[in-house]
Amino acid sequence: MHIIAPSILAANFLKLEEDLDMINRSEAEYLHVDVMDGVFVPNISFGQNIVKFISSKCNKTIDVHLMIVNPEKYIESFQEVGAEIITAHVEATNHAHRLIGQIKETGAKAGLALNPHTPINVLENVLEELDQVVLMSVNPGFGGQKFIYQTLSKIEALNEAKIKRNLNFNIEIDGGVGLQNAEKILQCGANVLVAGSSVFKSENPLETVSKLQSIGKNHVAKF
Repeated sequence: MHIIAPSILAANFLKLEEDLDMINRSEAEYLHVDVMDGVFVPNISFGQNIVKFISSKCNKTIDVHLMIVNPEKYIESFQEVGAEIITAHVEATNHAHRLIGQIKETGAKAGLALNPHTPINVLENVLEELDQVVLMSVNPGFGGQKFIYQTLSKIEALNEAKIKRNLNFNIEIDGGVGLQNAEKILQCGANVLVAGSSVFKSENPLETVSKLQSIGKNHVAKF
């Protein structure tokens, strides 16, 4: 079964505790938390204090996505406030292998993310070390964008490499995911769907999560 990871970036922060309670009652397994610094991406979200509050109120796996420069400086502090999966961008580091090891040393699972223009072959020498690969299907920085359909071929190629090398990392898709394209994304080989606006802006978020979870029951998540 695949995993649904609602993105808290799309929540109503005036009613954050209510939205977290909704996530707790939902069929989602992850809560996706986008940390943005206004440098790596053209927006600023929140830091460790908010993540600490979120993790204290949420009973789902806290999936932290660092869209920041110099992610090496902040790995330990985000794990300490509740991050169970930490993903940093390959474009933001010159030492991907070292960064993966740093994340794993904290006890968190390690992921690398790729922007839409970045080819998957940059991960060729570290795939064995990864728990998760995040493919951005929008240009990162803002929620509510349209899915870039060229991402589908990247999913297929990454999944082919995963199968060929008998690896177990999750393939997570982040950006523009909703009921209109979730099935196709899963068919291409993804098994974690980040859903922001499609969940939090829907009339019935619990029902939307349930519908997303009901798609593609034959796609199995790996951890």
